[in-house]
Amino acid sequence: MAQDLFGLNEDNILQKNAPLAERLRPRNFDEFVGQGAILAEGRLLRRAIAADRIGNLLLHGPPGVGKTTLARIIAAHTRSHFSVLNAVLAGVKELRKEIDDARQRLGLHGLRTILFIDEVHRFNTLQQDALLPWVENGTLIFIGATTENPYFEVNKALVSRSRLFRLQLLEPNEMRLLLDRALQDHHRGYGLKNINLSEDAARHLVDVSNGDARVLLNSLELAVESTKEDDQGSINIDLSVAEESIQERAILYDKQGDAHFDTISAFIKSLRGSDPDAALFWLARMIEAGENPRYIFRRMLIAAAEDVGLADPLAIVIVESCASAFDRIGLPEGLYLLSEAAIYLAATDKSNSVLGFLDAQNTIRRIQKQEVPLHLRDPHRDGKFSGDGKDYKYPHAFPQHWVAQQYLPKQLEGEIFWQPSSHGWEGSRRAMLLERRAAQISIAIESEEEDCLMSTASLDLSIERWLSRHLSNEGERFQKLLERLWSEVRWKRNDRVLVVGGRSLFWALLPLRSVPDGGVTILASSQKDQAELISHVEALDSVVRPTIIGESYQAINQLPPSFNFEWVGGRLHNKDLLECDLVNLWTIITERTIENSGLRLLITYPHYGPAYSLNQLILNSQNKSFNVTFLENLIERENSWLNSRRRENDLFDLLVSLGWAVELQTWEEDLTLLVDKSLINRWMATGALYKNFLDKQCNKKMATDFHKLLESFLGERLSQKLIHFCLVGKRK
Repeated sequence: MAQDLFGLNEDNILQKNAPLAERLRPRNFDEFVGQGAILAEGRLLRRAIAADRIGNLLLHGPPGVGKTTLARIIAAHTRSHFSVLNAVLAGVKELRKEIDDARQRLGLHGLRTILFIDEVHRFNTLQQDALLPWVENGTLIFIGATTENPYFEVNKALVSRSRLFRLQLLEPNEMRLLLDRALQDHHRGYGLKNINLSEDAARHLVDVSNGDARVLLNSLELAVESTKEDDQGSINIDLSVAEESIQERAILYDKQGDAHFDTISAFIKSLRGSDPDAALFWLARMIEAGENPRYIFRRMLIAAAEDVGLADPLAIVIVESCASAFDRIGLPEGLYLLSEAAIYLAATDKSNSVLGFLDAQNTIRRIQKQEVPLHLRDPHRDGKFSGDGKDYKYPHAFPQHWVAQQYLPKQLEGEIFWQPSSHGWEGSRRAMLLERRAAQISIAIESEEEDCLMSTASLDLSIERWLSRHLSNEGERFQKLLERLWSEVRWKRNDRVLVVGGRSLFWALLPLRSVPDGGVTILASSQKDQAELISHVEALDSVVRPTIIGESYQAINQLPPSFNFEWVGGRLHNKDLLECDLVNLWTIITERTIENSGLRLLITYPHYGPAYSLNQLILNSQNKSFNVTFLENLIERENSWLNSRRRENDLFDLLVSLGWAVELQTWEEDLTLLVDKSLINRWMATGALYKNFLDKQCNKKMATDFHKLLESFLGERLSQKLIHFCLVGKRK
């Protein structure tokens, strides 16, 4: 049987002395108002109470929404013994007594005990821990009520063993129902009195009670008890009386509870969402509730860095200045400073790109090897013999104080952490950053395509890697080639440029900057290159984004008839000369140019191959222990193979026949290559260009001997010479 919670004389005592809110406390579901989300017919909690199958429960929500009332309804419906403790008044002694009594009931009579603990968050950790064993073994069924977030204030083990139900603030129509019930109830309310409550007064009481039934009923009680009857015995409550009874809105705000965190969360989200009106509302709510302004400033400083960030670097300066000025001024005038900071944060550009730090932090925890690259190390500590600092390029020694160089550890090459938005300060620098990153990864692609240096291993060309890969050795030399290719070109802003031999954006970068009112079209070298280029250009601003077309001359024919070019240029690899229909391709390109169109084509060949380079290294080392007789035969075959691949004269003659006035410029470039596993793989991996040559034109033993000999020189440097041909011309 359910035990009487308050004694046999409870009703009489409450009727005479209890406050109105206590007298009107619902006794069953018919009287309970609100919380339909969890208590409506058919809901789980309603079914469990009706079946007396209540398990461990945690009821949490703001004050005055029915948590304790719901516990009393459960007490009225259960056949278990129902005990009540208030955590504000009870201690360990009282808790132990309830546990001992529950054990006796279960052992002697088989009677379960439901222990309801109001304000359970007031129990300390030790007291909450004391409940766990008895909740786990079924001695007690635990029901807790709290105004705090149980995930923060209640023992995690206790939370995990309980079903959580969140009670919400009452809706205005539900509050009005309670108000009418209080005025009409003859036994527990004011039904026996002649009370005239104006509509304005009723709306005011409901509005300012803010969903708290206790505040509403207490305010009504104060209005009724403090108003004298008129000559006819009526109590008239108008708006002025209601305003005196509840002079301020009942602001739900506990500085240590959910309301505190929810309100500051709403404030920060309003700033992040660029809504100054909402930001001012939540700011005013916090100030009215007595929040510490310095706490609000601290949160705005965080927002200035996290949500505004580098879109507006001045934001953090302005908020810090307002905070500093507030310390000198204080309230009430300091409200202007709070408002100024909040409005500025809400109205300015937003970016959370500084959160890239978290990606870097996660990478540090994930990646084991994080050695500082040799060229970035301090050269002063261990002296020049350590190699520290060698090959470091000093950015201030280069144009625009920048040079392509690797600054991440080798294992992290290709990682990207900072992703600038297109807004504000960082937006104005986004294009420059993307262009530099494009140049760096394009250099990687181009360097991989040099004939004897070529690797067929697929690059990771996801957009992130494409944007962020850096090279320390190739950046400077390719930048010089780019400038030489387009040297002496007098660009017009509305020129249209066709870039041929398209494998990357690199050779199109200078035209992209120079013809903003015209446009750049890139003729891809293959379908694979076309697909990759299309994904690459999506990172560029749409207004300067080049057009990517297929690798064949038919793709040019698909352009509109009036689409003609003032300039044609790019870098052609042997594949572009050996594997395509040169006559048809350049006939169509010529037809798509206007009179006096300019031509700039760069073609590069190795002067000699890997076998010759390795032989030179051996001769210079004067080491007689190497058996290199096979190299002479290999070098002869290598030279024959390289010469058979050259087509610069064929293209020259073809262009002249098509009506171009062409000049062939030639120069050489000396390189030094480090023999490491990467270089050996570029030459000897299955499918690599040089490996294909060895397999087809040399015997297996010769290829194996060369591979072994190359590996014996790991760490040494090979010389390499390139010949560059630049076809410079103009259409007659």
